[in-house]
Amino acid sequence: MLMNFGALKFEVWPFNPTATSSESGGEYVEKPIMGRRPPLEFVGEAAENFTISVKLFPAKLGGLGSLEQLHTIRRSGMPQYLMRGDGVPLGWFVVTSVGAESSYLDAKGVGQVIDVDISLRRADAPQDADFFATVIGMLG
Repeated sequence: MLMNFGALKFEVWPFNPTATSSESGGEYVEKPIMGRRPPLEFVGEAAENFTISVKLFPAKLGGLGSLEQLHTIRRSGMPQYLMRGDGVPLGWFVVTSVGAESSYLDAKGVGQVIDVDISLRRADAPQDADFFATVIGMLG
């Protein structure tokens, strides 16, 4: 397993992550002062984003079911726990968008290669009942 997002497992096949990226930072308020550069006051963490790029080969390796599972997670709006394959916990995230580009369409219109970009944003852990449902989903 290369990565786990809630109940969705990213493996070498069929749902193969090829790249990840993250973006984090801080938020600052500018305080205007005459005659000099305005000082900046740190007011907290900025939104943290994480992107996973996935490549699917549905005819040879499958993966369309995992893509549908990802859309189900996105539609739920519930935070899911993200963990790297080496066991490093990355925290709770929600899916903000899923983009897919299909190429080499077969006779049924299904792409032979599907590139998927998954955008995540850090979130707080879900509340009690939702937390329990999320954890049970990860175990299933």
